[in-house]
Amino acid sequence: MTSPQQIEILDLRHFTAKQLRPLLDEAAVMWRQRLRWDYRSSTDLLLEYLDSRILPGFVALDRGRVCGYTFCVYEGAKAVVGDLYTTAAHPTPMAVNHTLARHLLETLDASPGLDRIEAQLLLFDAGVLRPLFAASAVSRTRFTVFPRLFLERTLPPPALSAPTLPQHLRHEFELSTWTPSFYDPCAQLILDAYRGHIDSDINDQYRTLHGCLRFLHNIIRFPGCGVFDPESSWVLRQRNTGAFVAVMLCSRVAPDVAHVTQLCAAQDFRGRHLGSMILDIAMRHLPSSRYRALTLTVSEANSAAVKVYHAAGFTLRNRFDALVLDKPRKRPYLL
Repeated sequence: MTSPQQIEILDLRHFTAKQLRPLLDEAAVMWRQRLRWDYRSSTDLLLEYLDSRILPGFVALDRGRVCGYTFCVYEGAKAVVGDLYTTAAHPTPMAVNHTLARHLLETLDASPGLDRIEAQLLLFDAGVLRPLFAASAVSRTRFTVFPRLFLERTLPPPALSAPTLPQHLRHEFELSTWTPSFYDPCAQLILDAYRGHIDSDINDQYRTLHGCLRFLHNIIRFPGCGVFDPESSWVLRQRNTGAFVAVMLCSRVAPDVAHVTQLCAAQDFRGRHLGSMILDIAMRHLPSSRYRALTLTVSEANSAAVKVYHAAGFTLRNRFDALVLDKPRKRPYLL
């Protein structure tokens, strides 16, 4: 059996896409089996970054053979851990993951100007990563853990009628599918919806308008959360003002599976069940686009949302952790 001392850790940028592809393909199989997620588009994008030698991270070698990898993405003063994976064929995969995590976090700790680290690694069950990240404490600061749920629902047969609002809401609101002109008002809606919300502690992009625009850009233009589907993404607006009051964005994560990348309602309209109404409309019409299942993630502490999703027929597929660390800022040296 291989001991951690026998594992060699090298810079990810020393490796080509060809060298990492077998391991990435294996990880893609795990995504499909555990989460019904076709990860190949994300794999292809990652392979492009590998050949560009611009992706920070590490590779684990066991007797010269690639057995694991991890990487992160820098977003200003924040680093997001993109993945951590060791082949299931290795006799001690968690030991390799521990070594990779330690190297990555030590590197991030030494990175100047870095204030925050975020990680949401969906393939790891809740609790599994906590010892790894706790043992790799950054600047003697502990990660905050936010348990999250990965839920799924089998979709009903497609609706025969066009998607419409309930009769009593049609005079007040209008429903439309996504267009590029919605970027700015949708970002403003997200900023309003997550003000003081637990999810803004998990993802600090929700705290600023610029961050919300970047969030939208990431889910719409990049395949990390699937391929964005504008025809299955809905926006609810107030008729008399044009104000955005609720939004639901979907991406295709497998040929027959859609994933909700965003679902929120403006705080002034809370209690009117507008989000659950859009969700219901989407679930009745997604099958017309050949979808057979819908998935989403939600913070376990967001009990109101969890209750809505369970009432809508969603069931638990996986429970995982979001891990967040805000590094203590060094005080300026006073002369």
